[in-house]
Amino acid sequence: MMKFYLVGAKLKPKILNNWELYDKAIVLELELANHKHKINKAVEYNSPPAVCPDNNASISFTAATLSNQKLFVGTHTEVLVYNEKNFKIENYISLPMFNDIHHVKPRTNGNILVVNTGLDMVIELSPKGKVINCWNVLGNQPWERFNNSIDYRKVPSTKPHESHPNFAFEINGDIWVTRCLQKDAVCLTDSNKKISIGREWIHDGIVYNNKIYFTQIDGRVVIVNANTLKVEKEIDLVKISNHNMKIGYCRGIRPLNEEKILVGFSRVRPSREFKPDGTITWKGQYGHMPTRLACFDIVNQKLLWEINLEDYDLNAIYSIN
Repeated sequence: MMKFYLVGAKLKPKILNNWELYDKAIVLELELANHKHKINKAVEYNSPPAVCPDNNASISFTAATLSNQKLFVGTHTEVLVYNEKNFKIENYISLPMFNDIHHVKPRTNGNILVVNTGLDMVIELSPKGKVINCWNVLGNQPWERFNNSIDYRKVPSTKPHESHPNFAFEINGDIWVTRCLQKDAVCLTDSNKKISIGREWIHDGIVYNNKIYFTQIDGRVVIVNANTLKVEKEIDLVKISNHNMKIGYCRGIRPLNEEKILVGFSRVRPSREFKPDGTITWKGQYGHMPTRLACFDIVNQKLLWEINLEDYDLNAIYSIN
């Protein structure tokens, strides 16, 4: 039997701005055995009002990391550490500088990396929440664009972002971050190192067997050699899937071995479109496939199976742990 945690959120029933969309943070526990699956809801969480915008706050878990039977996960304004055995909260951190957190990852030195997307930052914290390091992912001073006296947990959105970092990872002790808008990954501890991918916005950065696995939102997986930092393989999941409907927002990946991967797809969120006459229409969502988990054989180029996660209240998936 294999067990995974699927991390994300449940949508609100109304169509809202993309920083107001989600009603609850959710972790699903998935068990796979003998071509059958079982799903249970491990966590359902709502952030306290004190650490959220005052109106229409979006409550969501974002990309998590499972390490030593602890699940490190963020909401938009919090870091939570769950004990995997009973899913009790063992640690909790919320700082005024937190805005639109996209990933939480423990370091090998015991500190915690937080990808603070709303401020285009990566923060290194002690387990007690002390700021050890803070990097602007474009190489600027961290507070050049922002005011460190503001409680950004109360700010609904800081968009447009200049970089939109979304995932942190380590290679040989160096700290890296995936930059969505630059379509690359950069090393924060050695400015001479960079992974150029290009073409489309990227997510993830899962290090597995000396490879780094990235997703691109339109359904591509890019595999990079962790030694050379060069792209070795690109896989078009849209072509492999051969669906009649639009495949959805590709984000979240988990290699099972060199041949098989799990990939998350989220239903495309509605967005506003302003017409020349001033009226507003909504586009997205309709005509797209539901939020789901898919398993691919990337050697033989086959879609092996898919599970609809909306049956379990998961309307957006950020990570597979």
